Amino acid sequence: MARTDLFEAPDYYNLDDLLTDEHKLIRDAARAWVKKEVTPIIDDYYERAEFPRQILKGLGEIGAFGPYIPEEYGGAGLDQISYGLIMQELERADSGIRSTASVQSSLVMYPIWKYGNEEQRKKYLPKLATGEMVGCFGLTEPDYGSNPTGMITHFKDMGDHYLLNGAKMWISNAPFADIAVVWAKSEEGRIHGLIVERGMEGFTTPETHGKWSLRASATGELVFDNVKIPKANLLPNKSGLGAPLGCLDSARFGIAWGAIGSAMDCYDSSVRYAKERIQFDVPIGAFQLTQKKLAEMLTEITKAQLMVWRLSVLRNEDRATSSQISMAKRNSVDIALKICREARQIHGGMGITSEYPMMRHMMNLESVVTYEGTHDIHLLITGMDITGIPAFKRDLPDPK
Repeated sequence: MARTDLFEAPDYYNLDDLLTDEHKLIRDAARAWVKKEVTPIIDDYYERAEFPRQILKGLGEIGAFGPYIPEEYGGAGLDQISYGLIMQELERADSGIRSTASVQSSLVMYPIWKYGNEEQRKKYLPKLATGEMVGCFGLTEPDYGSNPTGMITHFKDMGDHYLLNGAKMWISNAPFADIAVVWAKSEEGRIHGLIVERGMEGFTTPETHGKWSLRASATGELVFDNVKIPKANLLPNKSGLGAPLGCLDSARFGIAWGAIGSAMDCYDSSVRYAKERIQFDVPIGAFQLTQKKLAEMLTEITKAQLMVWRLSVLRNEDRATSSQISMAKRNSVDIALKICREARQIHGGMGITSEYPMMRHMMNLESVVTYEGTHDIHLLITGMDITGIPAFKRDLPDPK
C-alpha cells in the first residue's frame, strides 16, 4: 500500500536564505516530483528488488541527469548547489534512485564531458540527459575495490580497434545500461576510459541478486570477453588513476548531499510520530529521552547541511579539494546512519515496517557507507591530508 508523503524539510538555521530563487525552484520541483512519482511506489519496488524504469524520463525532466552539464550538450547548465539539492531530494525518497541519477551524472556524463572529445559529447550526452540512454561506470573489480590501481581489466591495440578483457562488479545500472564507461589498463599499464556499448560482441552484464540493500537499484557485473572497441570510443583527454577519481569526486559530492536527504526523511517521520504516539497517557515526544534523540538528530542534520553548502560554494569556485569532498561524504553518511537507527527506536516496533521509511533507508545506507570510498578509507584520506603520510600501504615482510 502506498504511503502518504507528508515530508517537510528541516531548516533550523534558515539555510534557505543562502539559496537563490532558482535553487529553491529547482529543489521544490524535484521534491514535488518525488512526492508524486517515487514515494508512492518505492516500497513496492524495494520489496520486489526492482528498479522502477518508468521514472527515467521524469528524472531527465527534473534535471537529475547531468544538471551541471552545459546546455549545448543537453544538460541544464546549473551550479553545484543545484546538483546537490536534486540529489538530496532523490535520496530522501531512496538511495537507489539517487544512485541511478548520481551514476548517470557524475560517472558517465561527467567523464564524457570532461575527458571525451566533441564527437563523443554530441553523440552521447543529449540522450543521457533525457534518460533516453542510460549509462554505468566500470571501475571496481572482484579483487580491487579500495585499491583500483591493481585492476586487471586491460585492452590491447589491435591496429584498427582495441580488444578489451576483464570484469567489473558492484556496478549500478549495469543490467539495463546502454553504455558503460570502463576503466582499463593499456599494454603500457596506463589507465584509460573506454565507452563500451551494449550489443558489442563479448560484452555481458549479469545482474547481482540477493541484495538486502539498494534493492530498488539495479546492480550487476560487466564482463568483457575479447570485446572489440572502436578506437573512437577511447576517452582521449585524460588518463591515469586521476581520471576515474575525478569522476568519483563529483559522485561523492552528490552523496554528501544525498545522504542528508535520508536523514531528513527519518527525522521528519520521527517528529510526527513522537507527537502522535501515546504511551503512559502522553505523547512519547514529552519524554526527555525522545526529545534528546530529536534534538541530536536536528543538530547533526544542521551541521551537515552547513558543511555541504560551504563545499558547494568551493566547488562553484573550483576550489574544493578531493579531501574536503571525502570528509563531507563520510560525515553525511555517518550521521544519516545514526539518525536512521535512532529514528527506528523512536518508532518502536512500527519502525521495522514499510509503513515508515527507516529500515529501508538504513539498509540502503549500509551500501552508501561502503561504495565510492568506504567510511574507513575516507578517514585515512583525511588523515593523510593532515599528516602528509599515506596510511594505505605499508612495507610488509616477505611471507616467504
